[in-house]
Amino acid sequence: MPGGRDASSVAGEEARAVHAEAMSERILEATFACVDRWGIAKTTVEDAAREAGVSRATLYRYFPGGRDELIAAVVGFEFARFFDRLYDEVRDAASLEEVLERGIGFAHQAVVGHAVLQRILATEPELLEPTLTIEGSQILGAIAEFLVPYLERHELAPGVDVAEAADFLARMALSHITSPGRWDLADPAQLARLVRVELLAGIAPAPVR
Repeated sequence: MPGGRDASSVAGEEARAVHAEAMSERILEATFACVDRWGIAKTTVEDAAREAGVSRATLYRYFPGGRDELIAAVVGFEFARFFDRLYDEVRDAASLEEVLERGIGFAHQAVVGHAVLQRILATEPELLEPTLTIEGSQILGAIAEFLVPYLERHELAPGVDVAEAADFLARMALSHITSPGRWDLADPAQLARLVRVELLAGIAPAPVR
């Protein structure tokens, strides 16, 4: 194939890419199992390699930054899986109110029920906080972007900027997911009131009395 690559070469590259992705995920799954068993502080590269059934050299080939890169990648991996589940939960929501209620309710229960996350937050939060800050910032942007079409279809109060409203709602949603305060997010009635009376106050027009 003059000036280009033949089909076997392209197929070989694709196969190698698939293998690399599978190996990376295997190592991340193994590292997560180690963190679940021993916590972040006690998990070593050797532990992760042994759990994954690979050599230290293989692990470093995929995570050349060593333990720090590996732990950060595991947190990012879990965030990605969480966000995928959240998207599946809300993607068919018909309205802004529904997407917020379903999203906040689901995410809160997922965070509360995540045994590994809760254990780390209780015993060694300082080791998780830097990575959570980075990942949280990325998720904030993704949530805001997801909310934009719902806001564009929703009647808004005069002077409301869609992008600013999306950013505000994303921040408030993330805040309530981890710190619900006086709200019982397992109660659909309270969740609806939180969204419609508090979060959307000033964004949606005030109801006519």
